[in-house]
Amino acid sequence: LQQFSDTGSRKEHVKITSEAKPGFLERLSETSGGMLIGLVTFLLSFYVLFTNEGRALRTAKSLDEGLSLVIPLDNIHSVSQQNEGRLVHLAGALSTSKPLFDPSYGVSIQAVKLKRNVEMYQWVEYEESTEHEENGEIKKETKYSYNTEWKSEVVNSRNFDREIGHKNPSAMAVESFTAVAPNVQVGSFVLSKGLVDKIDDFKQLSLSNLEDPHADVTRGGDYFYHSENPRRPEVGDLRVSFFYAGLSGDDPHVGSADKVTVIARQRGDQLVPYHTKSGDVLQILYPGDLSAEEVFQKEHESNTMKTWALRAAGWLAMFVGISLMTRIFYTLVDWFPVVRDLVNIGLKAFAFCVASSLSLLTISVGWLFHRPLWALLIALLSVVPIVVAKSRVPPKKQQ
Repeated sequence: LQQFSDTGSRKEHVKITSEAKPGFLERLSETSGGMLIGLVTFLLSFYVLFTNEGRALRTAKSLDEGLSLVIPLDNIHSVSQQNEGRLVHLAGALSTSKPLFDPSYGVSIQAVKLKRNVEMYQWVEYEESTEHEENGEIKKETKYSYNTEWKSEVVNSRNFDREIGHKNPSAMAVESFTAVAPNVQVGSFVLSKGLVDKIDDFKQLSLSNLEDPHADVTRGGDYFYHSENPRRPEVGDLRVSFFYAGLSGDDPHVGSADKVTVIARQRGDQLVPYHTKSGDVLQILYPGDLSAEEVFQKEHESNTMKTWALRAAGWLAMFVGISLMTRIFYTLVDWFPVVRDLVNIGLKAFAFCVASSLSLLTISVGWLFHRPLWALLIALLSVVPIVVAKSRVPPKKQQ
């Protein structure tokens, strides 16, 4: 079900196409191609699962190492040579040398980043398809719906099923961009580019205190409109909004400077990446005033979430790969409806059990050199899906 906005006009049309039902050899050929894709996906899953465990352990060790070495700085306004090259922890307000400015619209703010976001009113195509078999042919009914919406990217109307009446401009007259302050500090310490990149909590800038910058630009709410009538925009009209991240000065309309917590290596008056003995890089920034323990706890939680997400992705890739490689058995019997459905259920169960067992086994190998006991327990656990599957198979009747 597609959701359409109330503004603008919505148009739709239906196209019906039919093609001969593919023969057995054609279906077999398609299945063979799928088997090759399945094999690549299957092999890729081993790489994802195995490397993920090594990465997770390395990151966890690096974080523990970092917590044991980190030095909290009591005074962020003076640089102590005693901490040269060491991992330091500090918290304070962001500061930049001068405001960021967009002269085209008269927008100015003391912040680390200022983003101009340009949207164009354009036609957007939505597609809904249904297929059914009729007189030995596959009939496909496709409904194309067209709606006008504000979009940040140019929608190429040449790819529409029906461009006539739904033509979009090929480019925007005004471009989006993000300005970044050249020098960002916390106290007397200058943040590296990597730390500045982590300041990405963008908030929309209120334009209520600004005037219309040009005769052909109208302010409406928190947008500047390049439109004759912003309430009834036409295709090709533009609207511009602004977002900022890392407020670095007291602003009467926005508030006081944002505080951040940083953990990085001190090099002179610069905060740069710290390379741990475990082989990872520590260069951490969080909004707010946090203790070193709180920062490392958040990093451990982030590492755990990433690890489980990649484990799930690896298992899914393995499941899909096995399903594609065994699809040929389904194709061989797909003209027998009852047998086809039973085979399909059996293949899915087989793929599920094998993917679960092999995923656990691969994870256990990843742990083998780091925590052998855990590796053994996980390896034993990998047998469980196969045992469960075998126990569900009814025993053969005695003759």
